[in-house]
Amino acid sequence: MNYYNEIKKELINNEINKQVKNYFLNKNELEVYYNVGKLLDAAGKHYGEGIIKKYSAKLTFEIGKGYSQRNLRNMRQFYNVFRKWQTVSAKLNWSHFCQIIWFDEDKMLYYIKIVEEEHLSVRQLHDRVKTNEYERLPENTKRKIIRKEETTINDFIKNPIIIRNANNYDVISEKVLQKLILEDIESFMKELGNYFCFIASEYRIKIGNNYNYIDLLLYNIKYKCYIIIELKITELKKEHIGQIHTYMNYIDKNIRSFDENKTIGIIICKKDNRYIMEYCSDKKIISKEYMLIK
Repeated sequence: MNYYNEIKKELINNEINKQVKNYFLNKNELEVYYNVGKLLDAAGKHYGEGIIKKYSAKLTFEIGKGYSQRNLRNMRQFYNVFRKWQTVSAKLNWSHFCQIIWFDEDKMLYYIKIVEEEHLSVRQLHDRVKTNEYERLPENTKRKIIRKEETTINDFIKNPIIIRNANNYDVISEKVLQKLILEDIESFMKELGNYFCFIASEYRIKIGNNYNYIDLLLYNIKYKCYIIIELKITELKKEHIGQIHTYMNYIDKNIRSFDENKTIGIIICKKDNRYIMEYCSDKKIISKEYMLIK
């Protein structure tokens, strides 16, 4: 077989089809790169690894840009990754796949899943990968994803939670931390998972004769529950548990309706204390560390 001529024919047809953009042409492009990857794999076994460099130079000269050695290796990897599956998701384009095909299988499948479900652009996927989103998920969540088990609202809360310090504050107080979150509330809610809605900051509640203020009050549409966020710039302390538990009880008794699930409390702190959480009997209270980035 003349591997080069077969590869060139596939790629020229694909260049013609790329003039029009739609779902079916994206699917066609992925099929073309899969077939080219298969041919490159066979050619490499026959002629050796140097064939990639040779083909790259010829294709670039005869067809044009887009056929660097790196891109040809991506096509070969694409084939090697997906040859054991019957279908490839056409909800992702080639640029999506180029970012994830070198990951291990579980990590790659996670990112395929979130691109499909959240319709992420290539840039959005890049940002999620760059912040090590998969690595910040609980191990139990990763097992659930692999086994396709039912997940809960707790499963997709990242640890640490990334908060952007765009103004590069040197001194971080709880008020400053709250301000940073509110400046990019959408990104913050994505750190908690999906389906979150913002209700209020400094949400005022009256307990006895005293007013108290909840740092952030959110709601999750899918799980039909309120979420209280308390911000702490210190290590988690036992009194923090008592404080958020009181606020959760207030929301459950005074705000929550009978058809909604019980309120969840999330304490975001500078440093977690697993010993305190070990003795926290309320499983609806969660503690996560935060990390500031520019």
